[in-house]
Amino acid sequence: MTAPRITLEEVQAFEWPFRLRLPFRFGVITVTHGRQAVLRARIRLENGRTAEGMAAETLAAKWFDKDPTLTDEQNEHQLRRAIEIARDIYRAAGPETPFGLFANGYAEVMARAATERLPPLVAGFGPALLDRAILDAVLRAQGVSFATGMRANVAGMAPHPVIADLAGFDWDRFLASLAPRRRIAARHTVGLVDPITAADQAPGSRVEDGLPETLEEVCMTYRHTFFKLKVGGDVAADLDRLCRIAAVLDRLAPGCRVTLDGNEQYADAEGALALWRAIEAEPRLATLRDSVLFIEQPVRRAAALAADMAPLAAHRAVIVDESDGTLDAFLAARQRGYSGVSSKACKGFYKSLINLARCRSWNEAEGGLRYFMSGEDLTTLAGLCVQQDLALVALLGLEHVERNGHHFVDGFSGRPRAEADRFLAAHPGLYRATERGPRLAIADGMLDLASLDCAGFGAAVMPDTAAMEPMPKAAWPIS
Repeated sequence: MTAPRITLEEVQAFEWPFRLRLPFRFGVITVTHGRQAVLRARIRLENGRTAEGMAAETLAAKWFDKDPTLTDEQNEHQLRRAIEIARDIYRAAGPETPFGLFANGYAEVMARAATERLPPLVAGFGPALLDRAILDAVLRAQGVSFATGMRANVAGMAPHPVIADLAGFDWDRFLASLAPRRRIAARHTVGLVDPITAADQAPGSRVEDGLPETLEEVCMTYRHTFFKLKVGGDVAADLDRLCRIAAVLDRLAPGCRVTLDGNEQYADAEGALALWRAIEAEPRLATLRDSVLFIEQPVRRAAALAADMAPLAAHRAVIVDESDGTLDAFLAARQRGYSGVSSKACKGFYKSLINLARCRSWNEAEGGLRYFMSGEDLTTLAGLCVQQDLALVALLGLEHVERNGHHFVDGFSGRPRAEADRFLAAHPGLYRATERGPRLAIADGMLDLASLDCAGFGAAVMPDTAAMEPMPKAAWPIS
């Protein structure tokens, strides 16, 4: 399939507020509400035909930039500004392949963001969202799914100076070799304030909305086989909480596998290593310890790529997440002992494919399977947002992916019921009908991805922009 050269004609930006059914504590913040951004891009093909595509992603405060002096509202404006920067650069580019728009604009996006004091992780949010909307339009114009289109390289991925380490890489061969999954395990997130058992819930505090609230209830309802456990940077407190979690998992999810997420809460690699040694020394954690697959960025991003992770990595593989702000971050992380990197649609699907290509190349060169990717979440909400992320991790061939939006948000809460019903009708294996409306369907810990093999980027229907607010102009930079 020849990659089309397209021109970005228009970008419309919308957003809508949502509330969480349960508070979600990760890193430095406890989230109770948020806003989702939705883009609609109109492209023009070389033959003059136009097409539209969409993308959606949460404007997550205190993840892209954890500067405590900034308010949540200022964090949201940073992300809006990142969208504006990418939009302006892409629209000025003229005809190009979808990947060409991303790769040719990358340096200017990063440079312009830097002049406005936007960190790299923030800067990448704009292209990440816009690239999805553009490719969605291309896929719809050609009547093919994300998996089919990308395996045929409809985006035009090719060697480029911004990924100089992959000079000469055969992108057509690599993409054609991908085997998209039709089912994937949902890895359940246990946040830092999540109730483990009913005893952790104060009288009158239950939501009682028909969804599980405690870890015990989650295990009995969804029957997950993979879990992601947040740790908070205090070894004694983390150890106590892990013991209480292990008591539930040992009883209700025998044989499960887990990952530990540090969310940058440890000041240095030595602190994270101290936690691991404490886990090894605690008999109540023997089964949990043996089930740990990897540890996700435990060290603060300011020090993460300078810290020597080799001593910790000698016990368990360590992945880089929040410090993966630039296209070459995984290269630097590899030199410091990290062997894995996260895929998150909010960081860009091109970046995920580039990093998967690196894993394949490095493993082939070393004759092993040391380097890998993981699928992580940023409260991807039901509908377009979660489906585009699932389409991506399916193409990457990942066995499991962190999913937390379905647990902390009540299905399509905040969206029109008619919209939710349309998604249910178009993707009946992915959602289930309930008295409170459609919700993500997890059976025996698994998600059915078969319906994502539809024309477009993971969704056969689109969200209702009439039920959204126009995205305001970014109030950034601040004086």
